[in-house]
Amino acid sequence: MPMRRRDDVTVVELVGGVEKRELFLAEYDPTWASQYAAHEARVRDAAGSAAVAVEHIGSTSVPGLAAKPIIDILVTVADITAEEDYLEPLVASGYVLRVREPGHRLVRTKQRDVHIHILEVDDPAADDYLLLRDHLRIDQVDRQLYEATKRDLTRQDWPDMNAYADAKTAVIEEIKGRARSRLAAS
Repeated sequence: MPMRRRDDVTVVELVGGVEKRELFLAEYDPTWASQYAAHEARVRDAAGSAAVAVEHIGSTSVPGLAAKPIIDILVTVADITAEEDYLEPLVASGYVLRVREPGHRLVRTKQRDVHIHILEVDDPAADDYLLLRDHLRIDQVDRQLYEATKRDLTRQDWPDMNAYADAKTAVIEEIKGRARSRLAAS
């Protein structure tokens, strides 16, 4: 008998509420890759086969790009509603739940230096994270544009990181548009 899929959450739960954090960019650090690798192993150990894919995403995954020194990781799962398969084991391994929202969960380290985004395998947002990462790795002009945008934005005062992230949306969409065009032309 096939398992019946449960309904996902319908509201955004921001565990701990809004947090104001100092935002700054660090020059690219080659140790970010090894920090990712250590957390990839920890995630795979905790979540097992529920973690269909684990990927290093975000600015720390792009050599040469200045970034907030926070390792972003994408974990895709078959069923976001089956939290007992991935969320409970990740929390038990020491990660802290920060966000539960429709289609997305986020856990992080207590030090807040690693953010693990959990999405379903077929979620277009997962593809978008990889599209942006892969494009920035090969396109120096867009990498410079993105870094300049982030530098400008970090000079402003933001109530929380979500507001800062929202402010980057227009340039991210512009860059992803060029990435899609490049893929379509190849």
